[in-house]
Amino acid sequence: MTGSLAPLPDVLEHITLERLNEHAELLTRTDRKYIVDDDMLQRLLAANGDRLAMLDIAGRREFAYESVYFDTSDLRLYRDAATSRRCRFKVRIRIYRDTDIAVLEVKAKDGRGQTTKSRLAYDSDDRHRLTDVGCEFIDQLAGTAGISATLQPSLTTRYQRSTLVDQTPGARYTVDRGLVCTEPSGTSVGLDDVIIETKSSGSASTLDRWLWEHGVRPVRISKYCTALAAMRPELPANKWHRTLARHFS
Repeated sequence: MTGSLAPLPDVLEHITLERLNEHAELLTRTDRKYIVDDDMLQRLLAANGDRLAMLDIAGRREFAYESVYFDTSDLRLYRDAATSRRCRFKVRIRIYRDTDIAVLEVKAKDGRGQTTKSRLAYDSDDRHRLTDVGCEFIDQLAGTAGISATLQPSLTTRYQRSTLVDQTPGARYTVDRGLVCTEPSGTSVGLDDVIIETKSSGSASTLDRWLWEHGVRPVRISKYCTALAAMRPELPANKWHRTLARHFS
Protein backbone atom coordinates (compact mmCIF):
# COMPACT_ATOMS: atom_id res chain seq x y z
CA MET A 1 0.00 0.00 0.00
CA THR A 2 1.27 3.45 -0.88
CA GLY A 3 2.61 5.42 2.08
CA SER A 4 3.30 9.13 2.55
CA LEU A 5 5.04 10.81 -0.36
CA ALA A 6 8.24 12.80 -0.29
CA PRO A 7 7.86 16.19 -2.02
CA LEU A 8 8.93 16.40 -5.64
CA PRO A 9 12.27 18.19 -6.05
CA ASP A 10 11.88 21.87 -6.86
CA VAL A 11 14.09 21.79 -9.96
CA LEU A 12 11.75 23.19 -12.62
CA GLU A 13 10.60 26.64 -13.58
CA HIS A 14 7.14 27.44 -12.28
CA ILE A 15 4.18 28.35 -14.51
CA THR A 16 0.82 29.92 -13.64
CA LEU A 17 -2.53 28.34 -14.46
CA GLU A 18 -3.24 31.13 -16.95
CA ARG A 19 -0.04 30.46 -18.89
CA LEU A 20 -0.59 26.71 -18.75
CA ASN A 21 -4.07 27.08 -20.24
CA GLU A 22 -2.67 29.21 -23.06
CA HIS A 23 -0.49 26.22 -24.01
CA ALA A 24 -3.30 23.67 -23.61
CA GLU A 25 -5.75 25.59 -25.79
CA LEU A 26 -3.45 25.10 -28.79
CA LEU A 27 -3.54 21.32 -28.65
CA THR A 28 -5.42 18.66 -30.56
CA ARG A 29 -4.37 16.01 -28.10
CA THR A 30 -2.92 12.57 -28.43
CA ASP A 31 -2.63 10.97 -24.99
CA ARG A 32 -0.12 8.32 -23.94
CA LYS A 33 0.30 6.79 -20.48
CA TYR A 34 3.40 5.34 -18.82
CA ILE A 35 4.17 3.74 -15.48
CA VAL A 36 7.65 4.38 -14.04
CA ASP A 37 9.34 4.14 -10.65
CA ASP A 38 10.38 7.21 -8.68
CA ASP A 39 14.01 6.93 -9.77
CA MET A 40 13.02 7.11 -13.45
CA LEU A 41 10.82 10.13 -12.71
CA GLN A 42 13.74 11.96 -11.05
CA ARG A 43 15.97 11.16 -14.04
CA LEU A 44 13.32 12.42 -16.46
CA LEU A 45 12.91 15.72 -14.59
CA ALA A 46 16.66 16.26 -14.33
CA ALA A 47 17.30 15.49 -18.00
CA ASN A 48 14.50 17.72 -19.30
CA GLY A 49 14.46 20.45 -16.68
CA ASP A 50 15.69 23.13 -19.08
CA ARG A 51 12.50 22.95 -21.16
CA LEU A 52 9.84 21.96 -18.61
CA ALA A 53 7.77 24.16 -16.31
CA MET A 54 5.56 22.96 -13.44
CA LEU A 55 2.16 24.37 -12.56
CA ASP A 56 2.34 26.44 -9.39
CA ILE A 57 -0.72 27.80 -7.60
CA ALA A 58 -0.03 29.86 -4.48
CA GLY A 59 3.25 28.04 -3.91
CA ARG A 60 1.73 24.58 -4.29
CA ARG A 61 3.02 22.30 -7.08
CA GLU A 62 1.31 18.99 -6.25
CA PHE A 63 -2.43 18.73 -5.76
CA ALA A 64 -4.66 16.15 -4.08
CA TYR A 65 -7.32 14.56 -6.29
CA GLU A 66 -10.21 12.32 -5.29
CA SER A 67 -12.67 10.70 -7.69
CA VAL A 68 -15.80 8.73 -6.82
CA TYR A 69 -16.86 6.49 -9.72
CA PHE A 70 -20.41 5.29 -10.28
CA ASP A 71 -21.52 2.08 -11.97
CA THR A 72 -24.42 -0.36 -12.03
CA SER A 73 -24.60 -3.21 -9.51
CA ASP A 74 -23.29 -5.61 -12.16
CA LEU A 75 -20.57 -3.12 -13.28
CA ARG A 76 -22.02 -2.59 -16.73
CA LEU A 77 -19.90 0.53 -17.38
CA TYR A 78 -16.74 -1.37 -16.46
CA ARG A 79 -17.70 -4.26 -18.71
CA ASP A 80 -18.44 -1.90 -21.62
CA ALA A 81 -14.91 -0.51 -21.29
CA ALA A 82 -13.32 -3.94 -20.87
CA THR A 83 -14.93 -5.21 -24.08
CA SER A 84 -14.32 -1.92 -25.97
CA ARG A 85 -18.00 -1.37 -26.65
CA ARG A 86 -18.20 1.38 -29.28
CA CYS A 87 -20.73 3.55 -27.46
CA ARG A 88 -19.96 3.77 -23.77
CA PHE A 89 -19.58 6.26 -20.95
CA LYS A 90 -18.04 6.72 -17.52
CA VAL A 91 -19.39 8.71 -14.57
CA ARG A 92 -17.38 10.16 -11.71
CA ILE A 93 -17.44 12.99 -9.21
CA ARG A 94 -13.99 14.57 -9.01
CA ILE A 95 -12.96 16.53 -5.93
CA TYR A 96 -10.00 18.86 -5.87
CA ARG A 97 -9.22 18.30 -2.23
CA ASP A 98 -7.00 21.34 -1.69
CA THR A 99 -9.90 23.67 -2.52
CA ASP A 100 -12.86 21.31 -1.90
CA ILE A 101 -14.15 22.12 -5.39
CA ALA A 102 -16.08 19.27 -7.01
CA VAL A 103 -17.43 18.49 -10.48
CA LEU A 104 -19.60 15.73 -11.89
CA GLU A 105 -17.97 14.38 -15.05
CA VAL A 106 -19.46 12.24 -17.80
CA LYS A 107 -16.90 10.91 -20.27
CA ALA A 108 -18.61 9.43 -23.33
CA LYS A 109 -17.29 7.64 -26.42
CA ASP A 110 -19.46 7.49 -29.52
CA GLY A 111 -19.59 4.99 -32.38
CA ARG A 112 -16.96 6.96 -34.33
CA GLY A 113 -14.44 6.58 -31.53
CA GLN A 114 -14.65 10.23 -30.48
CA THR A 115 -14.49 10.97 -26.76
CA THR A 116 -16.14 13.94 -25.07
CA LYS A 117 -15.92 14.96 -21.42
CA SER A 118 -18.72 17.07 -19.94
CA ARG A 119 -18.67 18.69 -16.50
CA LEU A 120 -21.20 20.00 -14.03
CA ALA A 121 -20.32 21.98 -10.89
CA TYR A 122 -21.15 19.85 -7.84
CA ASP A 123 -21.25 20.05 -4.05
CA SER A 124 -18.40 18.01 -2.56
CA ASP A 125 -20.69 16.95 0.30
CA ASP A 126 -22.72 15.04 -2.32
CA ARG A 127 -19.71 13.13 -3.64
CA HIS A 128 -21.24 9.75 -2.76
CA ARG A 129 -24.66 10.33 -4.31
CA LEU A 130 -26.24 11.57 -7.52
CA THR A 131 -28.58 14.52 -7.04
CA ASP A 132 -31.65 15.11 -9.19
CA VAL A 133 -29.72 17.70 -11.21
CA GLY A 134 -26.83 15.28 -11.55
CA CYS A 135 -29.11 12.48 -12.73
CA GLU A 136 -30.69 14.70 -15.37
CA PHE A 137 -27.21 15.70 -16.56
CA ILE A 138 -26.12 12.05 -16.86
CA ASP A 139 -29.29 10.86 -18.60
CA GLN A 140 -29.05 13.62 -21.19
CA LEU A 141 -25.40 12.92 -22.02
CA ALA A 142 -25.74 9.13 -21.93
CA GLY A 143 -28.77 9.33 -24.21
CA THR A 144 -30.72 6.87 -22.04
CA ALA A 145 -33.54 8.10 -19.85
CA GLY A 146 -33.34 6.73 -16.33
CA ILE A 147 -29.86 5.19 -16.65
CA SER A 148 -28.64 7.36 -13.76
CA ALA A 149 -31.10 5.68 -11.40
CA THR A 150 -29.17 2.41 -11.81
CA LEU A 151 -25.82 3.93 -10.79
CA GLN A 152 -24.19 3.70 -7.37
CA PRO A 153 -20.70 4.40 -5.96
CA SER A 154 -18.32 1.65 -7.08
CA LEU A 155 -14.78 2.94 -6.45
CA THR A 156 -12.95 5.90 -4.92
CA THR A 157 -9.48 6.88 -6.14
CA ARG A 158 -7.05 9.25 -4.43
CA TYR A 159 -3.67 10.47 -5.64
CA GLN A 160 -1.36 13.49 -5.91
CA ARG A 161 -1.05 15.22 -9.31
CA SER A 162 1.53 17.60 -10.74
CA THR A 163 1.15 19.20 -14.17
CA LEU A 164 4.07 20.01 -16.46
CA VAL A 165 4.33 22.00 -19.67
CA ASP A 166 6.97 21.61 -22.37
CA GLN A 167 7.50 25.27 -23.17
CA THR A 168 8.99 24.79 -26.64
CA PRO A 169 6.34 22.74 -28.50
CA GLY A 170 3.58 23.34 -25.95
CA ALA A 171 2.97 19.73 -24.90
CA ARG A 172 1.37 19.08 -21.52
CA TYR A 173 2.02 16.29 -19.02
CA THR A 174 0.53 15.01 -15.77
CA VAL A 175 2.39 13.11 -13.07
CA ASP A 176 0.23 11.10 -10.65
CA ARG A 177 1.74 9.62 -7.48
CA GLY A 178 0.44 7.73 -4.47
CA LEU A 179 -2.59 6.16 -6.15
CA VAL A 180 -4.93 4.37 -3.73
CA CYS A 181 -8.23 2.88 -4.95
CA THR A 182 -10.94 1.74 -2.51
CA GLU A 183 -14.20 -0.11 -3.04
CA PRO A 184 -17.28 0.74 -0.90
CA SER A 185 -16.59 -2.50 1.02
CA GLY A 186 -13.23 -1.09 2.14
CA THR A 187 -11.06 -3.31 -0.08
CA SER A 188 -8.14 -1.29 -1.43
CA VAL A 189 -5.28 -1.53 -3.88
CA GLY A 190 -2.38 0.90 -4.21
CA LEU A 191 0.26 1.69 -6.81
CA ASP A 192 3.72 2.67 -5.56
CA ASP A 193 4.88 3.59 -9.06
CA VAL A 194 4.20 6.85 -10.91
CA ILE A 195 1.70 7.33 -13.76
CA ILE A 196 2.86 9.81 -16.40
CA GLU A 197 0.42 10.93 -19.08
CA THR A 198 1.65 12.90 -22.10
CA LYS A 199 -0.79 15.11 -24.00
CA SER A 200 0.46 16.54 -27.26
CA SER A 201 -0.43 17.18 -30.87
CA GLY A 202 -0.33 14.00 -32.95
CA SER A 203 3.46 13.62 -33.08
CA ALA A 204 5.46 12.27 -30.15
CA SER A 205 6.41 14.82 -27.50
CA THR A 206 9.82 15.42 -25.97
CA LEU A 207 9.01 13.23 -22.97
CA ASP A 208 7.55 10.48 -25.16
CA ARG A 209 10.81 10.27 -27.07
CA TRP A 210 12.92 10.44 -23.89
CA LEU A 211 10.94 7.61 -22.29
CA TRP A 212 11.18 5.47 -25.43
CA GLU A 213 14.95 5.99 -25.54
CA HIS A 214 15.12 4.71 -21.95
CA GLY A 215 13.08 1.58 -22.65
CA VAL A 216 9.73 2.79 -21.31
CA ARG A 217 6.76 2.14 -23.58
CA PRO A 218 3.14 3.33 -23.32
CA VAL A 219 0.78 1.15 -21.27
CA ARG A 220 -2.94 0.64 -21.08
CA ILE A 221 -4.22 1.80 -17.73
CA SER A 222 -7.53 3.15 -16.48
CA LYS A 223 -7.45 4.04 -12.79
CA TYR A 224 -11.04 2.85 -12.44
CA CYS A 225 -10.96 -0.29 -14.54
CA THR A 226 -7.44 -1.49 -13.76
CA ALA A 227 -7.95 -1.10 -10.00
CA LEU A 228 -11.27 -2.98 -10.09
CA ALA A 229 -9.67 -5.76 -12.16
CA ALA A 230 -6.81 -6.01 -9.64
CA MET A 231 -9.26 -6.46 -6.77
CA ARG A 232 -11.74 -8.64 -8.65
CA PRO A 233 -9.92 -11.28 -10.72
CA GLU A 234 -13.24 -12.71 -11.94
CA LEU A 235 -13.86 -9.61 -14.07
CA PRO A 236 -12.90 -9.57 -17.78
CA ALA A 237 -9.55 -7.77 -17.96
CA ASN A 238 -7.64 -8.88 -21.06
CA LYS A 239 -7.36 -5.23 -22.09
CA TRP A 240 -5.22 -4.47 -19.02
CA HIS A 241 -3.58 -7.88 -18.54
CA ARG A 242 -0.02 -6.70 -19.16
CA THR A 243 -0.38 -3.71 -16.82
CA LEU A 244 -1.95 -5.85 -14.10
CA ALA A 245 0.81 -8.47 -14.33
CA ARG A 246 3.64 -5.95 -14.23
CA HIS A 247 2.39 -3.37 -11.75
CA PHE A 248 -0.53 -4.72 -9.70
CA SER A 249 0.49 -8.35 -9.07
